[in-house]
Amino acid sequence: MKIESLLIHGGVDGDERTGAVNIPIYQTSTYKQPEFGVNKGYEYSRTGNPTREALEILIAELEGGIGGLAFASGMAATTAVLSLFKSGDTIIIPDNLYGGNFRVLDKVFSNFNIGYKIVNTTNIEEIVEVLENSKEKGDIKGIFIESPTNPLMDITDIELVSKIAKKYGVLTIVDNTFMTPYLQKPLELGVDIVVHSATKYLGGHSDLVAGLVAVKEKSLWDKLHFIQNSTGGVLAPFDAFLLIRGIKTLGVRMDRHEQNANEVVKYLKNNEYVEKIYYPGLEDSKGYEIQKKQARGFGGVLSFVLNERIDYKKFLGSLSIITFGESLGGVESLICHPASMTHGAIPYEIRQKVGIVDNLVRLSVGLENIEDLIKDIENALEESKK
Repeated sequence: MKIESLLIHGGVDGDERTGAVNIPIYQTSTYKQPEFGVNKGYEYSRTGNPTREALEILIAELEGGIGGLAFASGMAATTAVLSLFKSGDTIIIPDNLYGGNFRVLDKVFSNFNIGYKIVNTTNIEEIVEVLENSKEKGDIKGIFIESPTNPLMDITDIELVSKIAKKYGVLTIVDNTFMTPYLQKPLELGVDIVVHSATKYLGGHSDLVAGLVAVKEKSLWDKLHFIQNSTGGVLAPFDAFLLIRGIKTLGVRMDRHEQNANEVVKYLKNNEYVEKIYYPGLEDSKGYEIQKKQARGFGGVLSFVLNERIDYKKFLGSLSIITFGESLGGVESLICHPASMTHGAIPYEIRQKVGIVDNLVRLSVGLENIEDLIKDIENALEESKK
């Protein structure tokens, strides 16, 4: 099946017992066991639930993996993946990693002597140099990739980094939240683990919080399922049902998100108040050719820097259609201020060095009428001139 059909019919397609076209919500904590030592495949909903299992099979199929796991949030999913590592291990991370991922490494996993090395993952030579320098010590055990990165939209050559990682025996993990499996399939590019904040595009309606993981090796799935069951950060059945429903429309939504994003970029490119635009669909952007090679599109998120003639705080407060708030990937357009919101946990010096400056804003372009969106930005700019 092509992905457009798989989004609708993948996983567990309906209910065999009743013929219902949607998987039922198995809102139960436990299951009746017919006799001692015998069950019908389920014992307790932390360990396994039919609704959640349908979602887990679906994300595995969409990503081209052998198994999936569903968690109560994207951070719960990432935490489970990071729990694969042991004391003394070091993980390579990008220099503009999502603030929540940085925070859990810097403030939580550091307590267990799991370290990180900040690297520009778009620079292959830099990755190789770090791996070579640590070869004798052998402490680097993982590379965590965001492509595009949040919020500067840097593109990493996923296939090339995966090949290099395998040479050094290092696990590769890709956060595929921005692209989704509709546009990009990291497992098919050689990655070991894919992570999603399914709260975003996969859910698509800003009405649930969830995280998903897909893997390409059974041994990895077994380890992660053990961690999931042991730590208990599982997704509830009703949220799993909502997420399956959201995924069914992912293809048409992503097409519209990208179409609208392209139009917004065209408008901003010619705007006298915009200093810089970060979007992988710009032909003069550094990662444009790599993105074309490894993905089907460029997505619906962009960031831009307002120049000194605009009061960025007033701009954010002057928008009426575009919602100023956390998150992204919903049907509604969402704008945020990375330096104080999503990346507030990143030290100021690092933010400044990589370009997460105070007048940078990140826009998740929604499905509204494009003329309305552009007019909203135009009006907000006019109202926020100094």
